[in-house]
Amino acid sequence: MTFYTVEEIVPRHPAAGVAVRVIHGERMSVAFFAIAPGSGVPEHAHPHEQIGTVLKGEMELTIAGEKQIVVPGGAYHVPSGAIPSGRCLKDPAEVIEMVAPVREDWR
Repeated sequence: MTFYTVEEIVPRHPAAGVAVRVIHGERMSVAFFAIAPGSGVPEHAHPHEQIGTVLKGEMELTIAGEKQIVVPGGAYHVPSGAIPSGRCLKDPAEVIEMVAPVREDWR
């Protein structure tokens, strides 16, 4: 068993204004995102399935062409191969995503 303090994990910066801290398991990764207002992740594709929830702020998410505002307590599913993108709206956002299989490119 391994324990973590999320704030002590060195963040990656996949886009301007986006910091992500990742914990990898044997078959999945968990990503903790901090996103500045106006920042986000552009359209992209990967073979991973992901499920996420917004903890703080508001995110405008587009998944396979469907756009929706997701607020704290809202959750979403991105099927394998779907094209997602996201943009933080007025306040800083915090988002957690579970991704399977492991995102080797995030190691």
